[in-house]
Amino acid sequence: MALTEAAAAGGLLLLPRIVLFGDSITEFSFQDKGWGAFLANRLARKCDVLNRGLSGYNTRWGKIVLPRLISKGCNARDILAVTVFFGTNDSALKDENPKQHVPLDEYADNLKSMIRYLNSVDISKQDIILVTPPPLHEATWEKECVARGEKLNRLNSVTGEYAKACVKVAEECGTDVIDLWTLMQKDGQDFCCYLSDGIHFSEKGNTFLANQLWTLLEKRSSTLPELLSCWRDVDHLNTEASLLGIPTAKK
Repeated sequence: MALTEAAAAGGLLLLPRIVLFGDSITEFSFQDKGWGAFLANRLARKCDVLNRGLSGYNTRWGKIVLPRLISKGCNARDILAVTVFFGTNDSALKDENPKQHVPLDEYADNLKSMIRYLNSVDISKQDIILVTPPPLHEATWEKECVARGEKLNRLNSVTGEYAKACVKVAEECGTDVIDLWTLMQKDGQDFCCYLSDGIHFSEKGNTFLANQLWTLLEKRSSTLPELLSCWRDVDHLNTEASLLGIPTAKK
């Protein structure tokens, strides 16, 4: 039996999905030891983890493109969770980076708009996880800016205001939230170790967010069945019938 015939006979096997939506910190999350790769590995054969990170994007642009990434009907069906992770670009200083900067009030409104849209395509507030921007290590990021012939275009204190706004939106809308800006600076710890260039994650930063997300996702995914049978349960003498669940003809 051809594969297409087998799919038609047994029904195409579609896994639940987790969609990771955000900026470059999300787009890079499938790199070696990235937080997205961690989730995909932990959920292999139980859930598809989709990377929809868009480097350089802010909430103004994210709000516009979200309906092209998740739409009503089959595209939104069986979505286990959506992470919405913006703020690092929105919080760029207007005078130094007007292209990516989004005013604080608009940033909050854009997050609310994305939540409303997701609700409208049958993704409930319980399945949405907001992630605040992480803290910004100014000295390290300034070196990156100077290397490109630019001035320092972000400040940690400003990023913190956007993180607070993100937390407030989550509280108002009833979604989960991971407050990276606060957690990574808890008890005055040196957060530089979480960042590779002052903004993007180091291996330790990736692990930190992966663990925070897994705390929220483990329970959601614990009851999901694995895709197809364990190899030990396959009848090697009647492989096709065993894998496709076709009853064996009685002799």
